[in-house]
Amino acid sequence: MEKEKIVVGLDIGTTKICAIVGRKNEFGKLEVLGMGKAESEGVIKGIVTNIDKTVFAIEKAIKEASDMSGIDIGVVNVGIAGQHIRSSIHHGGITRTSNDDEVSIEDVNRLTEDMYRIVIPPGSEIIHVMPQDYIVDYEEGIKDPVGMSGVKLEADFHIITAQTSAINNINKCVRRAGLQIDDLILEPLASSLAVLSEEEKEAGVCLIDIGGGTTDIAVFHDSIIRHTAVIPFGGNILTNDIQQGLMVMARQAEQLKTRFGKAISEEASPNEIVSIPGIRNRTAKEISVKNLSNIIQARMEEIIEMAHTEIINSGYENRLAGGIVITGGGSQLSCLKQLVEYMTGMDARIGYPNEHLGKSKLEAVKSPMYATAVGLVLSGFRSLDEREDRYRDKVQHKQPVKTKKEKSNPASDFFSNILNKTKGLLIDDLDGKNEY
Repeated sequence: MEKEKIVVGLDIGTTKICAIVGRKNEFGKLEVLGMGKAESEGVIKGIVTNIDKTVFAIEKAIKEASDMSGIDIGVVNVGIAGQHIRSSIHHGGITRTSNDDEVSIEDVNRLTEDMYRIVIPPGSEIIHVMPQDYIVDYEEGIKDPVGMSGVKLEADFHIITAQTSAINNINKCVRRAGLQIDDLILEPLASSLAVLSEEEKEAGVCLIDIGGGTTDIAVFHDSIIRHTAVIPFGGNILTNDIQQGLMVMARQAEQLKTRFGKAISEEASPNEIVSIPGIRNRTAKEISVKNLSNIIQARMEEIIEMAHTEIINSGYENRLAGGIVITGGGSQLSCLKQLVEYMTGMDARIGYPNEHLGKSKLEAVKSPMYATAVGLVLSGFRSLDEREDRYRDKVQHKQPVKTKKEKSNPASDFFSNILNKTKGLLIDDLDGKNEY
């Protein structure tokens, strides 16, 4: 067990903070060793707004996961989301010294590294640089240029940026909880590892991850991430609408949503009534399930419409043979799949994070609400871009496998420099900086 690689995913969400400990079993499937979760009170719409409350929740979740798995947790993979996330497409190119030699992994690595030097808005940092299609000597549409001959190597890159202060605050919380961040990953990319199959990514698919504070969008085509977006609405706004519309308490609104709510009001019985206990000996309040579903449908239609707009903006609307996969806690809402299909005209399914899970004592981990946390663990074993794994394998066949301490040569791992740059963004100057 000491020699096995153990990965911990830490999902710092708006509703909950969840830690999952996992390892790969003999069949290459993920085996969950332990899980811990705590209520998240210091995060709003994916952004840390209270350091102390977030640190307390992280410590509680990590302790639960550590006790259950029997593993001392020190390093974690952390997800990032929020309205501040921006994605854009940029073009880059390098000129090689000779066209006699083959395009090497170092050339691809150098081109990718150059994209970290592009000009971005002040107060933002690049967290992911995802290659799209490559161009070798003006020959377009090349997925993998390594081994080809040519002088000019170009590519389009999907670049994802996040607010520097949001990165620093996540880093501060994790450090104060006595942990180190191994990698910072955009949450919809992590979720995609957990719930999407390779066939879906190749055929074209859109992932809609409905969390508590945000709804994350990721569009894949030809096994490459093509578009990402974050919508600043999630399950919590449904709870707020119910609380205000039906004049009930927040806790009661959440229970009404999860137990009786439907995304399509026509599916709700007009005669069904739910009785809510009154406050301080007041008479019980009667709630119509039909009215409840009307409130939920109005808001869900708005969220789905915004998600559909992002699909259209990606330019891949008519190329997604895999349709839509809905995941996250909000995906458990009754009749949601039918509403998504009706509004977008695309096939849809609910995404459960059991695509790569082996046998586990924890059945709860197969719920869509844990898709991001499971994906963060999987990201420790698998790359966000399948080409990274291929390049890594090529290098390892040419030379001895490097240990983590020896992993300083960029040729030893295709994306080692990229990961190092991402980790560099997480280093905080002083504990007092950017603190609330």
